[in-house]
Amino acid sequence: MTTSSTPIDNSTTANKSAGAPSERSRVRRLPAQADYERSTLHAIIDAAYLCHIAFHDENGSHCIPTACWRTGEHLYIHGSNGGRLLKLLASGTQACVGITLLDGLVLARSAFNHSMNYRSAVIYGQFERVLADADKRAAMDALMDRIMPGRKLEARPGNEKEFAATTIMRISLDEAAAKTRSGNVVDDAEDMDIPIWAGILPLVETRMPALPDPAMNIPAPDYVNNWSKASK
Repeated sequence: MTTSSTPIDNSTTANKSAGAPSERSRVRRLPAQADYERSTLHAIIDAAYLCHIAFHDENGSHCIPTACWRTGEHLYIHGSNGGRLLKLLASGTQACVGITLLDGLVLARSAFNHSMNYRSAVIYGQFERVLADADKRAAMDALMDRIMPGRKLEARPGNEKEFAATTIMRISLDEAAAKTRSGNVVDDAEDMDIPIWAGILPLVETRMPALPDPAMNIPAPDYVNNWSKASK
C-alpha cells in the first residue's frame, strides 16, 4: 500500500547520481535501481507516515515501527521519555531506518522474473535529541502539518507536562540511499512465447471518507471533507 504520489520512474538502467554517500549505504544488489539524489530521498520520506528503526542491544536485534516526518535534512521521530527505543537511541547507538512504499506487483512469464514496483529508502547514523523547547515545539508543529495541514491551528496544543514527557529525536539524511523500481515486465527472450498473462497489478493507497467521533456534533472542516478526494 502506497501513497498517491507518482512512482519514481527508473525503468532505464542508468544509476542516478555519482555515488553513495558512504560504503555501508551503497546499494549492492541491483545497483542500477539505486538513487542517491537527495530529491528522491525527500520524496520517499515525505510520502510515508511510518518508518522502521533497526538497532541492537544486549537482548539482541530489534526493528521497531514508528511515526516519522521530515524537516529539512533530518528525519524526526518522537515518543515517551521512558520508551526503550528512544532511551537507547539517546545513548548514541548506531541505527538503521527503513521506509518502503509498494506501488505494484509485476507478473512475468517466468516465476523467477516476477518482481515488485516500489520506492524505498535506508538511512544510517545516530539519532540526536531535540533539546531546546522552541525546537521541540516547532518539530511537533511539523508533525501536525504532516498528519493534516491546518490541524495545528484548531487542536489543543501540548501543555508543559506533555512536552516534558515527550522525547523528540532526529537523524541526519547525510548517510542514506534510495532504491526504486518502476516500469514493465522484464522477461527472458526464450519465455516470451509462453501463453500466460504478464503485466503489472498496481497498488495505491485509498483514502476513505472520514468517520466522525460519535461524541461530536459539529460539522467537519474542509480539510476533513477533502481527505478522501485527495487520492482521486
